[in-house]
Amino acid sequence: MTRSILRDSYLRHTSQQEQKLYDHLLYCVQTQSPKQLLNHFHGLFIKGSLPCDSDIRTAIETIVNAKNAQEEFKYILNRCCHIIINRWQIQSHLQGSIPELVALFEDIRSPIFSACRTSRHLRHLVHDFIKTDQYKTLQRLARVINQTKQTKENSTKSVGNLINRYPYLYEHCLLSEDSSYEHQQTVRQIQRQMQHNFELDISQYVTYQVRLAQLARQKRSVQKAQQIIQRVENPTLLSERELAAALKEFIGKVQGNYTYRDLSQNFLIGVTQTSSYQKFKDDLYEYLISSIDDKYGNYQFNQKLYQRIQNTMPQCDNQKPNEFLILRTSSQLLNFLIVESNQRPQHYIFVDMITNLGPISTVGLLLKLVLLCRKVKPSLEKRFSILFNHYESHAKDGVPWLIQSLENLHVAFSVHFGSADVSCLKQIMR
Repeated sequence: MTRSILRDSYLRHTSQQEQKLYDHLLYCVQTQSPKQLLNHFHGLFIKGSLPCDSDIRTAIETIVNAKNAQEEFKYILNRCCHIIINRWQIQSHLQGSIPELVALFEDIRSPIFSACRTSRHLRHLVHDFIKTDQYKTLQRLARVINQTKQTKENSTKSVGNLINRYPYLYEHCLLSEDSSYEHQQTVRQIQRQMQHNFELDISQYVTYQVRLAQLARQKRSVQKAQQIIQRVENPTLLSERELAAALKEFIGKVQGNYTYRDLSQNFLIGVTQTSSYQKFKDDLYEYLISSIDDKYGNYQFNQKLYQRIQNTMPQCDNQKPNEFLILRTSSQLLNFLIVESNQRPQHYIFVDMITNLGPISTVGLLLKLVLLCRKVKPSLEKRFSILFNHYESHAKDGVPWLIQSLENLHVAFSVHFGSADVSCLKQIMR
């Protein structure tokens, strides 16, 4: 997980005064307890109380009163937070203090009059910080780390509080434009651990369900089987029936004797023999609509999909298809099928597909694209992060289609691109 582009201002030369502030916080996080540092941070940034240390006081005065402070301070404060977070994150017994650090900003009030100009200006800048994307990413990170305190049954929570459940969104939701390499590494570590935990949980759940089904046949009673085997909880927000249907779809046979993986491999073999990009686009259309319900596809969807594919880079129609053309075509299709960008967040077609095809078949269609072109997977994750951010403040129960999609995609990714072992399912899927 890497940020391909970092903001130019972050890559600028760090001023001497900024470095003094960073070094000060680094020293504090290495020598003070979390409680002491939280009190120090609260006093400095939330209350605006300038420190007694003359060097640090001068550094803050210079930073706060600089001409470009209004534009640059959010990046400086964000880095201050991550200096502390990155050190606490590598020590498991200190990780619980990270949400407390982020929560300090909830105590910020509208700046009041202060005799000290620097203190007054500092509080104004911190007050503005809570309106930034940098602060939003801090809040999401805190939710991920604080996930053990969240319960699956809490139906009143907002979509944003579910961020911990979807590691494939972390790169786009937990990193801001000025994220340092060190912070990227921290997020990568959290992502790996959360994804590993989910894959282990779903592997154990599937094994439990298979053993339960086999034992129920022997005992001719599900209840007796449940008394013998220790129950393993469903690790998703899907019902047991929905999860079973998703697993059957994503790893089972979906078209004759072929799985999604079989279909993609067969298609890619054919691509090597395809003479032109135009022919590739024709074949791609047939490959995709083979999974679409005829009634829905024949209404309007298939025609719109065909037009979108044909209108993609027509100037290359006579070329032989290559990796670049396949990647570009797949990315353009994700714009059409899901959402294009934060600036153009319309997603009518995606919602329409889920309404008519259901979340499992819709995710299955997206999976066909990713299996065909694995380099487009980050683009798919980006599209879902746009939807997640768009509905972040909504109640979870208000957008069930989104939650169903996020959960199904997580399952699909885990069994196709992760280490989740669900091979034992084949024993009861024959």
